[in-house]
Amino acid sequence: MQLRIRAIETIPIRVSLARLYRGSHYKMPNRCTIITRVVTEEGVVGQSYNADADEEQATIVRIIHDELAPLVTGRDAFAYEDCWEAMRRITFDQLRDRRFAMQAIACVDSAAWDAIGKALGVPLFRLWGGFRNAVPIIGIGGYYTDDPGSIEQEVGFFSDEGFTGMKFKIGGLSPAEDAERLRRAVKAARPGFRFLVDANQAWTVAEAVEFVARVRDFVDLRWFEEPCQWPDDRRAMRDVRYKTGVPVAAGQMEITRSGMRDLMVAGAIDVSNFDASWGGGPTEWRRVAQLAASFGVEMGHHEEAQVSSHLLAAIPHGTYVEAFHPERDPIFWRMLANRPDLSEGLFTLPEAPGFGWDLDEDFVEEFRADR
Repeated sequence: MQLRIRAIETIPIRVSLARLYRGSHYKMPNRCTIITRVVTEEGVVGQSYNADADEEQATIVRIIHDELAPLVTGRDAFAYEDCWEAMRRITFDQLRDRRFAMQAIACVDSAAWDAIGKALGVPLFRLWGGFRNAVPIIGIGGYYTDDPGSIEQEVGFFSDEGFTGMKFKIGGLSPAEDAERLRRAVKAARPGFRFLVDANQAWTVAEAVEFVARVRDFVDLRWFEEPCQWPDDRRAMRDVRYKTGVPVAAGQMEITRSGMRDLMVAGAIDVSNFDASWGGGPTEWRRVAQLAASFGVEMGHHEEAQVSSHLLAAIPHGTYVEAFHPERDPIFWRMLANRPDLSEGLFTLPEAPGFGWDLDEDFVEEFRADR
């Protein structure tokens, strides 16, 4: 059996958000993605959507069509290692931000895997290991806003919708101020609701340690994500782990398995949240997952539930699928036509082959960015 790639198609999607979402040192005015289709000579069409590329979206689409399509056309999608190595050569351009190339590779790699699953008639989570068919889901929230009741409203939504917990944004204020914000969130949640925090590389080691000391009496943090500023974050995160005893998660800013290897060798992380949509696709993510198993590191994933759910369900050391509030991510809540209802905090995978997701074509037409 073969799957000869005949063409690559893309549809960029951009949705303007109702308000500006502010984290510690960044702002998000839009929610974006790129739908990629791998069309094969055998008639199988693989489809996926990846990444939250906004300003760089047009650049990534151009790379897919001008650079990657010629490299994979005529190749067998089943030979995924051959296809991935063929695409990897575009990352050797040292005058371009390599993140753009890795995102473009991720788009094609994901869609090719969907084609493989469809050709075999197997859901990807089963093809990749099949450890389970459902993954716990957490919400992402706690953004900075002028609305005095936004924290309680957001926590209430995730709690009422059956999410198992919430990743709460911190780092935009002092440790004392953010500790009080988190106290409000914990007070608003139902019993048993888990909390994780994410500083997005905002603080020094001392500030991160102070924050943990301030919240220890009212919450048991599942993990502390990207606590420290980027210039020396590997050693800094290691110190936060040792000084607080709270598990540290990081890796979304890494785009290669070697970068993740270095985080693990440095003893910087307990949880890898390497992003398949930013780091070369499922092929590279699964290599990182194998590394993590060797180091006793758990696997998470930065956003992208439509891809991460299959990857995390396939392995025994996977953690949580992540999703935003509907106002922060209309794509997850509206474009994913067969998104499953949550049951006992679990996001259940479809049994259809490949990724198994159906897209709402009316939504796609309304928000495609190439018209």
